[in-house]
Amino acid sequence: MKIAILTTDSREHFRDYANPEPYFGTAPEALLQGFTGMDGVEIHIVSCTRQPVRAPEKIADNLWYHALHVPKIGWLRTGYQGCIRATRKKLREIRPDLVHGQGTEHDCALGAVFSRFPNVVTIHGNMKALAEFYQARIGSYYWLTARLETLALCRTAGVFCNSAFTENEVAPCARRTWRVPNAVRRDFFQPPLAARNPKNIVLNLGVICDYKRQIELVEVARKLHERGHPVEFWFAGTCTADTSYGAAFLEKIRVAEPAGYARYLGMKNARELVPLLDSVSALVHFPLQEAFGLVVAEGLARGLKFFGARVGGVPDIAEGVPGAELFAKNDLPGLTAAVERWLTEDHSPNTAAARLMGQRYAPEVIARRHLEIYREVLKNS
Repeated sequence: MKIAILTTDSREHFRDYANPEPYFGTAPEALLQGFTGMDGVEIHIVSCTRQPVRAPEKIADNLWYHALHVPKIGWLRTGYQGCIRATRKKLREIRPDLVHGQGTEHDCALGAVFSRFPNVVTIHGNMKALAEFYQARIGSYYWLTARLETLALCRTAGVFCNSAFTENEVAPCARRTWRVPNAVRRDFFQPPLAARNPKNIVLNLGVICDYKRQIELVEVARKLHERGHPVEFWFAGTCTADTSYGAAFLEKIRVAEPAGYARYLGMKNARELVPLLDSVSALVHFPLQEAFGLVVAEGLARGLKFFGARVGGVPDIAEGVPGAELFAKNDLPGLTAAVERWLTEDHSPNTAAARLMGQRYAPEVIARRHLEIYREVLKNS
């Protein structure tokens, strides 16, 4: 079976064009790990970039890579027409059995549905829901991508939904849906790489932004500190200081760090993330909205205690996991009380959670489910 995976090369996302090697988002990367070495499966990865990049012919024995240079005019301002045409041309050369568009944030889903080959699309983040959350103005990025997302979802053979929340959001306009969670990268299932920090440290991972609510979590840490509890909240993720939320978060951190109850670690790459998770005892993820919540599965795969909001795909991940605690999305007092209780408990690694994550989200598990669906689509096309 020959499959074309359309996904964003992270060198484009981060404008990292000088990097000689392609790399991808966490969920697509984990899926590709699952496909690597599978007998009878030929994967062609296709990515568009605004600047020319180095492109190795293959990144594994059965994984080919194709980078397509598309000038700026061919991106969002023209409805990704340049990306769609460049992708279609390359796919005519590859002649895949099926095309899989990874995500509706940029060009990938549109490239799949206009490829003229049987195709499916994966939703990673629901752009329509984000446009509604931000009350996106006409012509803005979220407004435009929400409409392009709807166009893609209506035209594709079916949509891979990473959670019940995502499935409910897209079902009204999709011909068919399958609930298939994102895979977790192999690194997160390796033996521990670092000793646990003896301090009571709660980690939060993610872009610093209003709907992730890091400022509110700093306030939780402050309240616990004022009650005399020895706890510290660590935050890792991109923070843009020239946004009002980013600036306000950094101001909170400026006060919190000397007092010892919160710390900002900056952005962490994949190599740094596993040792970081292994050095703390708990993970907190308390967004207002979340399509899946891959960081939750990653933290639980490392055996961490988990505190989270009952939103989006987070309940799907936490279902049946010993020690995982969920709260209503505005129940910050409940979260504070739960962390306070946890401070008096044993902080041994949650091996049962780690085992469950492997059974549910290992790359091979998710890749095999993809192949089952591909065969179903091809049979009915």
